[in-house]
Amino acid sequence: MSVPWEKATEVKFKQMMEKIPIFLRGIAERKVSEKAESLAGKENHPQVTEKDMVDAFFAETPFGFHGPMKCDMEDVGIDYLKYGYKR
Repeated sequence: MSVPWEKATEVKFKQMMEKIPIFLRGIAERKVSEKAESLAGKENHPQVTEKDMVDAFFAETPFGFHGPMKCDMEDVGIDYLKYGYKR
């Protein structure tokens, strides 16, 4: 079952996807969106929130790529620090 996304979160998700190399984009989009929707469901959120999306990116992105991912988040205006992640 698919959980709807907050509009602003969906826009940022699409902006993040554009920064992922094309050959990884499909798998990244599927894994991160499924994880975000799963997290939203577990938290009983009516929609996927920015926090759900950020948590999903950190959970599904291999640790070695967290640095570039954080830079991409900053570029699209996502403050991952407010969700407990370190710089």
